Amino acid sequence: RAHDDALFPNFPNIHNHFLILRRSLPAVSRQLFASTIRTVNQSAAQLHSPDGTHKRCHHPHLNLQATMTTAETKTPELADASTYDLTPLISPYLDLHMMFPLLEYIDSLIATGAISYSAADVAQARLELLRPTHMVDYAMDIYREIHGEEAEIPQEMEDQKGEVFKQMEVLREGQMAFDDLSRDEEVRNNLVNNNQWNYKSLTSMATYNITPEILANYYKFAKFNFDCGDYQQSRDMLECYLSLFASPPKQRKEGEGEEEDDELGGNTSTPAEDEKTGNPNMYYLTSIDPTLLQVLWGKLSCEILVEDWEEASVALIAVKTAIESLTSSNKLTALEALHQRTWLLHWSLFVFWNDASGKGLESMVELFTSEKYLQAVTTNAPHLLRYLTAAVLLCKRRAAKKAGSNSNAEGRRLLRDLVKVMQQCEYSDPIVEFVEQLSVKFDFEAAQSQLARCETVLSTDFFLCKQTELFMEEARVFVFENYCRIHHKIDLATLGEKLAMDRERAERWIVDLIRNALLDAKIDSEEGCVVMGTGSTSVYEQVMEKTRELNARSSGLVSNLRGYMNDVRKEKAKRERKARDAMEE
Repeated sequence: RAHDDALFPNFPNIHNHFLILRRSLPAVSRQLFASTIRTVNQSAAQLHSPDGTHKRCHHPHLNLQATMTTAETKTPELADASTYDLTPLISPYLDLHMMFPLLEYIDSLIATGAISYSAADVAQARLELLRPTHMVDYAMDIYREIHGEEAEIPQEMEDQKGEVFKQMEVLREGQMAFDDLSRDEEVRNNLVNNNQWNYKSLTSMATYNITPEILANYYKFAKFNFDCGDYQQSRDMLECYLSLFASPPKQRKEGEGEEEDDELGGNTSTPAEDEKTGNPNMYYLTSIDPTLLQVLWGKLSCEILVEDWEEASVALIAVKTAIESLTSSNKLTALEALHQRTWLLHWSLFVFWNDASGKGLESMVELFTSEKYLQAVTTNAPHLLRYLTAAVLLCKRRAAKKAGSNSNAEGRRLLRDLVKVMQQCEYSDPIVEFVEQLSVKFDFEAAQSQLARCETVLSTDFFLCKQTELFMEEARVFVFENYCRIHHKIDLATLGEKLAMDRERAERWIVDLIRNALLDAKIDSEEGCVVMGTGSTSVYEQVMEKTRELNARSSGLVSNLRGYMNDVRKEKAKRERKARDAMEE
């Protein structure tokens, strides 16, 4: 990354660390990062340089991937967990610091023999990723891990460490005045109450000697702490910095203003006061520009790296709102907005797959299938189809229950939408293929084969590994639902094969489904089969299904009719004008 150009990600800088990385990577670049090189090369022509011109990045090692064995060329017999590893495709859209958790997870897979990467190569990759950062002590530890505990640390690292401490002291001194002011709660509260805690007021007041240069140093010091790996400190500083541009609603003390409320009918706020309040979805910022967008990206990055998932969800919404606001005001071009959305989709994986509230996956499906973000998936990141597919399978039964009906209408709608997305994406893996074989091709044998591979893919995926057991359960229910649609009586042994289970496990599993009222069926122990109930679709269900899109179609007809009437009026006015002109002549 170009650390002196911006605080947090902008268009070329996200990819710069991979241009640096591929110059010196060892064998891991041939395996772990082979397709990353291809991804960077394909997108480089579309990126904007800092001066606004287009430029394409070239390097002598561009064709390294030509000699590599990738997921597209490996045969099923040779395929292992590395075949389905998405790290090379995801990494160009992550902040450099976010790569460390992914590489640590890969190390754990190597230790258990679950993936065929070399531990030394991954350690070397981590060392190269650390070079642009200020985490010199961590880099030294990795260097000793590679070269041995007794290895002499290169002078370059020692010099970098000294330079980091020197730069830290300079930045600390340069921002000290504002840092002390922000920590003085009494003074700060007085400034907030007097509407003076903002960038414009503080820089124009002589009392505290806060200049634009001091605030700029504070901003740089927050970034410096981030590059040193002190994400908590960086987060707190960014939060304080954002408060200078925010206008939250004033909170009155209990009992204060009650008499005024009674006299004025219970409402003392004026339109002018309401207008001063910033956007609640964006930390109450009163306006947004590309610089503040970078601060919001930094805030999101810090929340992810300190693993505060609740606050990360708030930061995610703030970045999303800022991107749409800048796009609508033409401060971001359509291409820039597309890339920003692509990065946000990748960063959101950390948030959605770690959301303990249970609503994360539903929010993920909603975001990924919205029009603008779906365009980013199909254009820049078709590999994200894996996570969308997994999320749909994991939350479709929950969505059906939330819809307030015993039917699977809502679940079927989610699957129909997913299939439409799959048809637009040139990507496949066992998870995607499993759904396609069942929902599109109705090939149960092929689906069974893919289901057996799904467990390997899930357990070796950084984001999905915690959901392996739940996914396999939902996948078996999905197979069962589809199989039951076309069979009235099902042999337990055959069903066990379809579900990748033995006969006894399959029977216990179906009994549990029946007990939990998730299945209208009974088991015939003598014949060793499951007899399905004769459930029928209710009239209510049929009406809801047929009228679901009625509003949209009606709106379309009204819109078309209005357009036609406008054309008629224009044509009539045109004829009248011509008639008047003819009479005048």
